[in-house]
Formats: sequence, structure tokens, C-alpha cells
Amino acid sequence: MRRRAFFVLAAAAASTTARAQPLMRAIPSTGEQLPAIGLGSWITFNVGRDAKARAECVQVMREFFAAGGRMIDSSPMYGSSQGVIGEGLAALGAQQRVFSAEKVWTSGDGMAQLAQTRAEWMLPRFDLLQVHNLVAWEKQLPLLFAMKARKELRYVGITTSEGRRHGEVERIMRAHPLDFVQLTYNLVDRSAEERLLPLARERGIAVIVNRPFDEGALLRKLQRHPLPAWARDIDCANWAQFALKYCISHPAVTCAIPATSQPAHLRENMGALNGRMPDEAMRKRMAAHLATL
Repeated sequence: MRRRAFFVLAAAAASTTARAQPLMRAIPSTGEQLPAIGLGSWITFNVGRDAKARAECVQVMREFFAAGGRMIDSSPMYGSSQGVIGEGLAALGAQQRVFSAEKVWTSGDGMAQLAQTRAEWMLPRFDLLQVHNLVAWEKQLPLLFAMKARKELRYVGITTSEGRRHGEVERIMRAHPLDFVQLTYNLVDRSAEERLLPLARERGIAVIVNRPFDEGALLRKLQRHPLPAWARDIDCANWAQFALKYCISHPAVTCAIPATSQPAHLRENMGALNGRMPDEAMRKRMAAHLATL
């Protein structure tokens, strides 16, 4: 009996330890591990020169790194977000901790834009540069591959959002040696499941999920309803974790990048890294439940 009790307790301890480990995902092209929740900056970090709002963004970043986060994503399209991130990284001494994900978003001089972006972030180089929403991708993608060859960045990607231009994204994924693709994926918009996510697995391309909350509309809808009791089976304490665990449990997904300016919301989001993750049967149950609400 003592022997049996020992193994029962050991198994329980191992299970608890496993649940305590945050979910990490490998970048297929290198094997580098990333936490499966990152931080977006669209709208939320575009606060101009408002000192109070900028300080709140720094607090969000502090909480993000304290919870083990690494990837922060931004774009020249996002107003003052780049400068807010740069100031936050400097204030927190986090330039060596961040996995910096930026974008080129111009039909003109991509190098000039990227020089300005580096100045905003106050970093010597980026980990990942992406062609934002495929703008002038025929011109800018070769530029990024040349920078990678010169070791001026580590990874190259493309982005799309709101389910747009999936056919063109697919063609680029098939024709070019991308490290990353960024796309919209959530419980409301699951169109990427049809072709892009399977193709990413086939081609060994990491996937970043943008708009995991459908720009907040998904959470506003869900919060009108009680969290189902069976959400405890995947260790969800709130709807944000329910929505995020659906995204990051897909085997093709590397990282989801919810955006927030609220430290409390950041803590909720980062909680999705921990505990049990949905299997395929549970994922179908989650999607089916949404359809009833």
C-alpha cells in the first residue's frame, strides 16, 4: 500500500508540475522556443504623448515580462505604439529579453522606414520583420531576405488580417522560404483552419495569431454569458483564457498576440499559458458552444 500510495502521489506531483509549466512553442525553422502568448500593440499602445497612458503601457509590459512573455509585435501603422514600446523596454531594461516583431508598411523606401522603426524601439536589430498586410510585398520581401542573409535580422514573415487575401498569402507561403506568417484566427473567424494553418505545418512556417478576441467583439459577446462549468477541465478561469486556449492549442499556432492597455487584462491573458490545453475533441466542443450563444 505504501508503494502504491507513493506512485499515486508522484504521478499527482508530476501532473501538477506539468500544468505549472507555461506553454512554449518551437519556431519550425530553428527550433527556438517562444511562449505561446505574446503582446500586440495595435490601438492599445497608440497613446501619443499622454504621460499617464504611457506609464500604464509600461506597467503592462512589466507584467508581461514578469509572466514570462517575450514577443511584442508592432508596426509603423500603429501610431505612437513603436515609441511607447521603445521607452518601455529602456525603462524596464528589457531589450535583451524581448522577441521583437516589427513590420515594413510602405510601397516606398523600406530601408528608410525600418531605420526609423529601429530608432523608435532603440534596438540595433529586430528578431522578426514582416511585410505588413502584403503592402508592396514583391518589393519589400526580397529586402527582408537580403537583411536576413546579412544577419541584420533573424526571421522573415508576412502578415494579413481580418481573413483578407488568403489566396495570395497561400501562394507566397508556397513560393518563398518564410519563417513566419501572421494571420487572423479566433473562435469567430476560423477560416485559416481550411488551408493556411495546414500549409504552415506542411511548410514549417511559424504562425502568429492576430485579433484572437476579434478586436474585443468576441469577449463582449461571451461576457454576457456564464463561463461553462466544463471550462475547468482546461483550467480556464475566464472567457479570455477560453478564447486564447482555443487559438494556441491548434498545433500549427506558435504565438497569439492579444493587445491590451490594462494590467489586469494582461494577467488574464498570460494565464492562458498555464494549465491543461484543449485536445481536438474539446476544441470542437468549444466552437460548438460558441455557436449556441
